[in-house]
Amino acid sequence: MRKIKILALIFSVTLLLNSCGEYQRTIGKGTMEERYNLAIKKYEAKEYSKAIRLFEIVTPHYRGKPQMERIQFMVAQSNFNEKSYALSGYYFDRFTKNYPKSSKKEEASFLSAYSYKLSSPVYSLDQTDTNKALLAFQLFINDYPNSDRIEEANKHFKELQFKLEKKAFEIGKTYYRTALTDYRNYNSAIVVFDNLINDFLGTSLKEEALYYRFKAYHDLVIVSSQRKKEERIKDAIAAYEKFKRNFPKSKFMEDTDKLLSEIKDEQKQLAKS
Repeated sequence: MRKIKILALIFSVTLLLNSCGEYQRTIGKGTMEERYNLAIKKYEAKEYSKAIRLFEIVTPHYRGKPQMERIQFMVAQSNFNEKSYALSGYYFDRFTKNYPKSSKKEEASFLSAYSYKLSSPVYSLDQTDTNKALLAFQLFINDYPNSDRIEEANKHFKELQFKLEKKAFEIGKTYYRTALTDYRNYNSAIVVFDNLINDFLGTSLKEEALYYRFKAYHDLVIVSSQRKKEERIKDAIAAYEKFKRNFPKSKFMEDTDKLLSEIKDEQKQLAKS
């Protein structure tokens, strides 16, 4: 039994060395056709990094030829399988533009969007790839409304959009929290929350955004000079009414009523002065 295991190990090592030798020889001295064939062989064997290297070498030779459509798709798929998602998103997108009549265009269109989604970072970081993914999924949804993947595409789109909503919401909260040291940030917070509500109609964060928006108006009244207080009181009351109109049974209602009472007290004091 031990002898059989040793022979099997020797056989496996020999195959590996032959494979590596074939790859190195073909990279160095093989013809373009040999490199192309080996690239496909490596792709089918799921050795994607080696396939990518070979495809990079043969691409200039096959540009404009029938093989190029297959090469471009396999390059995109290889990068996807290697988890180089930003690259696969780019290459799948190029494929859809270069081969608009390809039978693989729908698949490439979806995988381009999905690749950008997978490369999209947490909401607190730069959202360039998130925006690319949103645009790509929107194009897919528009172009393939009857696709078997339309439900999945809509799901991904909503998840990506929420990431942008969350980023905007957290920016607004950051402005609100830092307004204790710079009261101008109350206005910045209000602008961010207004944009969030207007840009993302139906957002699940609307209730909390309106709550913090009102709190920013309230706190701005408290720190305002007498000259600016009257107008800001009106704005704060309007913000309260908007919140209550949209969420009359909100969990924040008790707190907003308390804050409104403070605003009314400020209004009374202003009338006496």
